[in-house]
Amino acid sequence: MDRKGAESRMEKLMLGIDVSKNTLSCTLLDPATRKPLWQAEVKNTKEGIRELLGRTQSESPWVLEPTGRYSLCAAQMAKDAGRSVLLAPSRRAKSFLQSVQSRAKTDRIDSSGLALFALSQPLPPYPLKSEKLSELNQLLLARRGIAQAITSLEQRIQDLPYAGATLKEAVLSLKTRLEELDQKIEAVGQEPDFAKDHQRLDDVPGIGPVTAAALLSRLKERSFGHSDQFVAYIGLDIGVRQSGKMKGERGLTKQGDAELRRLLYVCALAAVRKKGSPFKLQFDKERQKGLPKTAAYCAVARKMARLCWSLVHHQSDYDDQFVYQQIHPSKRAGSEPSPATTSEDMRSKEKDPI
Repeated sequence: MDRKGAESRMEKLMLGIDVSKNTLSCTLLDPATRKPLWQAEVKNTKEGIRELLGRTQSESPWVLEPTGRYSLCAAQMAKDAGRSVLLAPSRRAKSFLQSVQSRAKTDRIDSSGLALFALSQPLPPYPLKSEKLSELNQLLLARRGIAQAITSLEQRIQDLPYAGATLKEAVLSLKTRLEELDQKIEAVGQEPDFAKDHQRLDDVPGIGPVTAAALLSRLKERSFGHSDQFVAYIGLDIGVRQSGKMKGERGLTKQGDAELRRLLYVCALAAVRKKGSPFKLQFDKERQKGLPKTAAYCAVARKMARLCWSLVHHQSDYDDQFVYQQIHPSKRAGSEPSPATTSEDMRSKEKDPI
């Protein structure tokens, strides 16, 4: 956001909304005095949101934290009514709220703090998913829950021999449900909105339809300006840990989307074993450096994450010859493979040698 846009935003009344399952706690803040003009609580229903729309000026932005389906209805109805809806990133908003008010925490105080947070710095628009993207995300979330349940029950079979037969039947039933979900996920991936990008990701060695759908849902839902941001979101980036006797040791940050990180690690295992896969060369190279197998597989998973981001971001098709060159698609047409790279790729290599 430019300076003029920021100043224009600062002059408008700001509505901070603290979202809960049943209620919306709201504060309309005066940008000049930074004092509440009014505070109210409405039901988190369509009727309550219509009431809130009637109480606020059309030019007043709304600011909300991302709380999944609880905030989705308010954000969607406000946007449909022509209101500006801003996203308050949870971690940054929490830090800000603690800095301005650490001795008390109520929904009204939080709503006032969110409005003040939006007046103090530029915030991005609240992202709203398409119907198909919401369907894909829900199917993937359900799949993760069933997969975790299967793993938990399989581990208990040995510990609970008297219940072993019942647990085996439950596992078998859940595996059937999992196969049904996989078919639905793959079908959504073939929808016109996703088909081309889904196929690009599915063409990468080691990545199957389900993981391709999971990657696509995150890449479509969020805006990652660089592959580094996507890698950090998954938690596959490298951080330095220094505490006590542990000096300068490196390891994965393991922050962000743990399920997607797990899926990419499994894909790395499959890609390395696949005959003719370019990722096998990297795995061997990492092992020659002295990395243990787990770290080498993580390096491959990190490379796969960068590659998937590039395929979707640049709308390019997978090609084995370009995996470790990452030539911009505009340079591919009608040219032979060459080791040339873009300046963006060179910056990426400086940060991460893989």
